[in-house]
Amino acid sequence: MPSRTLRPSPPPFLRRIDSPIGRIEIGSDGQSIVSLSIERDGHLPWEEKDEANAPVLDGAITQLREYFVGQRREFDLPVVMVGTEFQRSIWDQLSNVPFGEVASYGELGIATGRATAGRAVGGAVGANPIPLIVPCHRVLASNGKITGYSGGNGIPTKVWLLDHEGIPHL
Repeated sequence: MPSRTLRPSPPPFLRRIDSPIGRIEIGSDGQSIVSLSIERDGHLPWEEKDEANAPVLDGAITQLREYFVGQRREFDLPVVMVGTEFQRSIWDQLSNVPFGEVASYGELGIATGRATAGRAVGGAVGANPIPLIVPCHRVLASNGKITGYSGGNGIPTKVWLLDHEGIPHL
């Protein structure tokens, strides 16, 4: 019998916007942002679901548009991120990386008390359910190289975001 991967339920509130890196789909529980997906290969996770608005999504859309035109450097939105304790500790650290700056996977590991957990750190960064707002694109290898990106179309999306923020990379 083939194995099945359970697909999470769509958030109850959902909006989509166009952006320079492709369409973005933002999900909310009605009070907080719970998901953000960047179009990959022309698709979004819940594109078959009708949009349903919540005021927090209006704020998210405004702030994302300001970010993309260079008028916003940090997001001020309530977020709820569901994950393991380790993942949440990494995501908390990501939230502290300012616009135009980077952290390395090793620095994130040290900051969370897991200095030798590079692979686990990378997995947690890649599992970030709210990219851009929780800026996982600001994580590079210690030598400044891009090692991957799970949002949008991968590395080209990350390159655009890094260039947009004036972050040098290899």
